[in-house]
Amino acid sequence: MKQYTRSHEPIAWSLFGAGGMVIALFMPAVIVITGLLMPFVFSDPNAVYQGAMAMAQNWIGKLFLLVVIALQLYHTVHRIHHGLHDIHVHGPNGLMLLIFYGGATVLSVLTAGWLLAI
Repeated sequence: MKQYTRSHEPIAWSLFGAGGMVIALFMPAVIVITGLLMPFVFSDPNAVYQGAMAMAQNWIGKLFLLVVIALQLYHTVHRIHHGLHDIHVHGPNGLMLLIFYGGATVLSVLTAGWLLAI
């Protein structure tokens, strides 16, 4: 019987796919709401700020922001990692994984800490 080696790829590809879905489905809505509707529909900047803070202070809003930011980070680093591999930029595999996915994890934890501090 063939002995299979353990791989990180299923986790990395699932985070990549989830990040791609978030970018495709949620980011256009987030950009339209925060970049177009809030500044141009509401004339009072204080009301726009209060609305954004109300969303960021709610636990559902915090969870939404964390998911959107963290999954985009993992999607981006997976794309960069495999893009470098495609153009034959090779480094020590463990070090490359630590730099890319470890960096995304650190930034995700920092984002969670920042959101909890709000």
